[in-house]
Amino acid sequence: MSRLSNKIRVYLNREVDFDKDVILRDDRIDDVSSPYIAEWNVAEAQPTEEQLNALESQATTLGNNNVVRQTRKRAYGDVGDQLDEIFKDIDAWKTRIQAIKDANAKE
Repeated sequence: MSRLSNKIRVYLNREVDFDKDVILRDDRIDDVSSPYIAEWNVAEAQPTEEQLNALESQATTLGNNNVVRQTRKRAYGDVGDQLDEIFKDIDAWKTRIQAIKDANAKE
């Protein structure tokens, strides 16, 4: 099941400050997670559970793509090192970056 935070991001179609705009809580009962919206501090209407559940597929894709972005970011390396690599041989840099993208494709 996709994370509630990703469903909210999809619902609002933007990034969300989960310390201020939308506060989430998680009541654990017998080691079962039960996340819920504790506070809704944005202009848009708070979604119903049914509305959020309808966004499951999109939220899962968002979560998976976030993992891919982080993996790519680590593999790309330091920006300064990349600039040096581009200066020395831009075609080799392009080949390396494309290999990273191919190995870590987004949905």
